[in-house]
Amino acid sequence: MSDHSDQTRTERARATLRANDRGGYCVPTARLYPFQWNWDSAFVAMGWATFDEPRAWDEILSLLRGQWDDGLIPHIVFHAPSDDYFPGPDVWQIHHTPPTSGITQPPVLATAARQLLERAKDHALAEARMATLYPRLLLNHRWWQQARDPARTGLVATLHPWETGMDNSPAWDAAMARVPTTTETVIRRRDTAHVDPAMRPRAEDYQRFIHLVDVFRGAGWAPDRMLAASPFKVADIGTNAILLRAERDLLALAERFGSAAERAEIAARIAGMQAAIQRLWDPGLGLFTCLDLIGNAPVRVGTSAGFLPLYGRAATAEQAAVMAGTMQAWAQRVAWLVPSTDPAHPSFEPLRYWRGPIWAVVNWMIADGLAQAGNAGLAAHIRDTTRRLIEAGGLSEYFDPTDGRGVGGADFSWTAAIYLLLTDAAAG
Repeated sequence: MSDHSDQTRTERARATLRANDRGGYCVPTARLYPFQWNWDSAFVAMGWATFDEPRAWDEILSLLRGQWDDGLIPHIVFHAPSDDYFPGPDVWQIHHTPPTSGITQPPVLATAARQLLERAKDHALAEARMATLYPRLLLNHRWWQQARDPARTGLVATLHPWETGMDNSPAWDAAMARVPTTTETVIRRRDTAHVDPAMRPRAEDYQRFIHLVDVFRGAGWAPDRMLAASPFKVADIGTNAILLRAERDLLALAERFGSAAERAEIAARIAGMQAAIQRLWDPGLGLFTCLDLIGNAPVRVGTSAGFLPLYGRAATAEQAAVMAGTMQAWAQRVAWLVPSTDPAHPSFEPLRYWRGPIWAVVNWMIADGLAQAGNAGLAAHIRDTTRRLIEAGGLSEYFDPTDGRGVGGADFSWTAAIYLLLTDAAAG
């Protein structure tokens, strides 16, 4: 009975990817997110690869149709028109074919590409695709340093909460308070027509989000002008840890597809980031935190992103042990791990987007990091927890850590992808 149930759930996850396929790329879910999102597609590609390798490579190639000449991979690619999402191409006003947004998201793509290559059954296809992709990935990683760390501090800046992927995290509350609520753009939200407003960012959050888009559009989307003008500027621990992991994976790809000079360049960036991330360790909170680059002050809010240096291979053995203890302490306050915000924090909200709910993709990254750090038990627990959440709560956008129910959007592509990855790993 169990084998049959597992097979049915696996097929449902595959069917969700097929249903959300718009011809070479997946939308995160119908209507709520009707375009291609950057880091969503990296996870989705890994999910496709468990049963359809050519389609997995197509996902990455479709995303890179939106890459700019300077290496930026935007956070949204508007392959086809839709009125179901705001802000659309008319707000961004980017002169690119296809239209895109003008900001980015956490760079998971090199990690996904390496996994597709190393787990490929069709080696000829994988080699051919990777030979094409490697220069594009290298260009993107160079963009991160040139556009977001021109002073070579080892920490890249994020200029909009959407770039972190964790839009309304309590980690941004203080920094976002500096951002005016006035906008040049008329706000026409679509998300709250599809999902309960109690599960979404507040209206004031959106006013500030769109104010930043107005600022960047006024700067002509020039990286140096955006960096100088932005009233929101943070070194996000999640983005930096994910980028460090991606640099390590790019270095592995460079061994096969790059030059000695490129390998040295990537290795130098890795060394700088490794040292810089260590400065974000908070022994009092028992995890890593973000840095407000305008106030030059640590953001002392515990979030699930604070565990991602495990995934980036940036944490020491001692720090990994402390973080495991922090997760166990959080588990005393909620029924399921890992909530997106410390459940003891006053801003914890179990239903509101990134202020409390569990996200399958973050759990997958945390479990990967714990396993690499030698904590196989807790890694297995989080993987099992995530599978059971999805089996009970459906392929939901995120999950309530107090009772495990699925909340947010339904039939979500990256949740389906994570379920396929977890099931594939368990079978293997």
